[in-house]
Amino acid sequence: MVELRKRKAPIQPPLAEKRSKKDQQSATVSIPSDQEKKSPSSSSSNKPPKVGDTIALDKLGGEIETNDGIQTTLKKLVGESKSGIVLFTYPRASTPGCTKQACMFRDGYDFLTSTGFSIFGLSADSPKANTTFRTKQTLPYPLLSDTASTLIAALGLKKNPKGTSRGVFAVDKEGKVLLLQAGGPDATLEAARQLVKRISSDNGSKSDTEKLKSPGKDGK
Repeated sequence: MVELRKRKAPIQPPLAEKRSKKDQQSATVSIPSDQEKKSPSSSSSNKPPKVGDTIALDKLGGEIETNDGIQTTLKKLVGESKSGIVLFTYPRASTPGCTKQACMFRDGYDFLTSTGFSIFGLSADSPKANTTFRTKQTLPYPLLSDTASTLIAALGLKKNPKGTSRGVFAVDKEGKVLLLQAGGPDATLEAARQLVKRISSDNGSKSDTEKLKSPGKDGK
């Protein structure tokens, strides 16, 4: 007779070891990376500034170009101004609405610059298109080309997927945002006029106060 031998069953690993490996895997998956933790804060930094904010002028937008072909930045423009800048955005050079807006800022130029602001127009047009526009309408201020829409987007005035919203932006020498809003030709000019009027009134009040505090010729 043939003797049958019992085969030995394969040795199963302890259940405790299996569980520990699963626990290790689940623990590894559940730990978020440093990059994931930082992602929400980085996205919030892309929001446009608000009136009253003090911004880092060298970090808002990228390089832009004047209609004369000179590379510049927001920081340089503000630095070269006396009191800050007023910048209006327009969708496309030489179109009816943009021509109206540009000419309104042209006609109000003397008043708008009376407190030391420099005036600029900003669009995604090429320097050549802006030069033609400026020459034809005899605009006394430079037109800025932001073909990549970096500054336009930083101000929250870029349309999706492309295009520029009409608006106006003002910032002083310290980087304080004084004005930022979208609007039509009349609304953007009026907002700029009201800003200059308010600053002019504040400067007048300060001047009167200083005169009252200063002694007369006789020292009294």
